[in-house]
Amino acid sequence: MELLSVFNILLALTLAPLLPGIINRTKAFFAGRAGQPLLLPYFDIARLLRKGAVYSTTTTWLFRAGPVAGLATAAAALTIVPALGQPALISFKGDIFLLACLLGAGRFFTVLAALDTGSSFEGMGASRETLYAALAEPALLVGLAALALVTGDLSISGIYAGISGKVFASIVPVRALVAVALMLVFLAENSRIPFDDPTTHLELTMVHEVMVLDHGGPDLGLIQYGAALKMWLIGSLVAGVMFPMAGGPHATVVYLCAMFALAIGTGVAESMMARFKMPRVPQLLVAAGAASFLAVILAAR
Repeated sequence: MELLSVFNILLALTLAPLLPGIINRTKAFFAGRAGQPLLLPYFDIARLLRKGAVYSTTTTWLFRAGPVAGLATAAAALTIVPALGQPALISFKGDIFLLACLLGAGRFFTVLAALDTGSSFEGMGASRETLYAALAEPALLVGLAALALVTGDLSISGIYAGISGKVFASIVPVRALVAVALMLVFLAENSRIPFDDPTTHLELTMVHEVMVLDHGGPDLGLIQYGAALKMWLIGSLVAGVMFPMAGGPHATVVYLCAMFALAIGTGVAESMMARFKMPRVPQLLVAAGAASFLAVILAAR
């Protein structure tokens, strides 16, 4: 069992950069372009890690710690998220809160690194990032709490094992609401359209990208790899709700198909809609939170 859990983590560490590659190729297909190579994110990370780093004399150790902390917390969070219908490597009652703390700690150090530059522009991005996080994290926690109510388990592995069991048919409305909420959190936490545009060059509309403008070389490589791990991490939570798996020989195929379908769906959505105006982004996150709270009410009946 532990070997399968370790395999889940190795799979995530290996395939995570493939998700942004699939999204880019999907967007290129809808735009009628050949698009970037599917493995370009791997080449970009490798190229950045081979470069040297230049640091401003006005920054402190916090600027260097931001990328490392972001990658370390994302990798640590992978150990408590189940996949392939198997329990996570580390599982205990209340590990939902550890997941929230790890995601919050990674964001905290990224924001500190942005503020450490002393740039008002990066401070603006940090302010927007923290606002979105304050709305997205409750939606994530409350959504998982709704699933905990219907399964009677307080660990993430127990919750995802429960929704793939006998209570599957009876919790469809709760599962649908939580899936919608987690999908919105997935887009917001990974800075995707309609919450943010990772390819934008309009500086005043940037959110996450503006916080890492001063990072380069290996630090930027760590940031991009950490962002890919975070996308895989939250994507696993979404896939586990939409396609509950109880293990077995087909679990790996179903899980990978679900993850790649999630990336293709994100690319299709980004091809068909524009980024929302800033005032509308919090409203969408509040809607995600409302869906999670409604799921709790249905689960508690």
